[in-house]
Amino acid sequence: MKIMVIFSGGMDSATLLYHLRDKGHEVVPIGVDYGQRHRKELGYARQFCEQMGLHYRLLHLGQVGSFLKGSSQSDAAVPVPHGHYAAENMKLTVVPNRNMLMLAAAGAVALAEGCDALAYGAHAGDHTIYPDCRPTFIQIMREAFLNCDWKPLQLLVPFQDWTKGMIAREGIRLGVPYELTWTCYEGGEVPCGLCGSCTERAEAFREAGQADPALRTVVAYPVI
Repeated sequence: MKIMVIFSGGMDSATLLYHLRDKGHEVVPIGVDYGQRHRKELGYARQFCEQMGLHYRLLHLGQVGSFLKGSSQSDAAVPVPHGHYAAENMKLTVVPNRNMLMLAAAGAVALAEGCDALAYGAHAGDHTIYPDCRPTFIQIMREAFLNCDWKPLQLLVPFQDWTKGMIAREGIRLGVPYELTWTCYEGGEVPCGLCGSCTERAEAFREAGQADPALRTVVAYPVI
C-alpha cells in the first residue's frame, strides 16, 4: 500500500515512517509549515528523509499561523508552558484545528499522488490535551476521507492506542535514529528539557529503558 505520512521530524512520526515501512508499505513523507514556533523541526524532517532515501514534501499553509492566536505554538506572545502534559496549562499548546488543517491539506496531496492511505502519529498520550487526537475525531476524519473523493482514502492511526513509551520501544526495535529528530516546542539551539513535549519524550525513553540518543548528540539542521 502507498501511504502518505504526515512527518513533523519528531519521534512519533519518525517511528511511524519506520513502522509502516517495516510492514512492507511504500511511505511518502510530507511536512506542514503552519507557522509553528518550533519550525526548525522541518529542517530535521528533511534531513531525516534524506537519510532514509525518501523524497520529502513540504506544504506551506501561507499566513494561517498568524491568525492562530492564543497558542504557544503559533502565537509568539504566548510563552511555551513547562511541565507535564497532564497539567491544565498545557492547553496553551493546542493549535486551533491543527490536525484537521494538516490532514485536509495532506489528504489532497495524497489523493493527487495516487496514495491509498494517509497516516499520522496521534497516540493515547495525546488524547487528554488534544481534541484532534481523540478517537471520536479520528473516526469522523476517517469517514470524511472515505467520502471526499471518487477514490476512498484510508486514514491510518496505528499508534492511536499506544503510549509514547510503546512508540519508543517500537522505534528502538526498528533502529530509528532518534538523534536525528526534533521534539522541543521551544525551537531553540538545543532541546529545553522543560516543555511538555520534552518532558513526555524523556518519560517515553525511561519507560523504554534507554537513554534518549538526542541527549548525547545534538545535530544542528537549518530551518527551512
